[in-house]
Amino acid sequence: MKYIIGLGANLGNREENIQQAVDALSLVPDTAVLRQSSLYETEPVGYDDQPSFYNCCLEVSSSLEPGEMLGVCLGIEAGLGRVREIKNGPRKIDMDVIFAEDKAVQSANLTVPHPRYHERRFVLIPLLELFPDGEAYGIPFKQHLFGIRGQAVKEVNDN
Repeated sequence: MKYIIGLGANLGNREENIQQAVDALSLVPDTAVLRQSSLYETEPVGYDDQPSFYNCCLEVSSSLEPGEMLGVCLGIEAGLGRVREIKNGPRKIDMDVIFAEDKAVQSANLTVPHPRYHERRFVLIPLLELFPDGEAYGIPFKQHLFGIRGQAVKEVNDN
């Protein structure tokens, strides 16, 4: 199954935190990171009094079921020192299952597609880089960009 995983970090070395999460995910058996978007520096959403984020999206192939993929993501977050104190607050790393191919999942712990992906430029812009036609696994997403106000997103350059 293919997944889109959204990553974000705004504490510590943001780029290193994201790279450590990508590296950890690539060590999971029967799981491969197929593609990674560029890093983007983004304004916080939902809780403004915090540093800006680095965000990216990954396309991942895995034999894991969606609930298992969520468990892996939560485990990586914990292993990298994620502490949940303030909803939408600062974090060393955040990993969200955005899409699980074209599957819809609704459980107590997981909703896929992610219930707020369409409200977040920091997901849609990196996703558009991976899927320039604006559709991933039969799910059109590009049109959601036009209704979002604010939420500055700029690509991080190595220069």
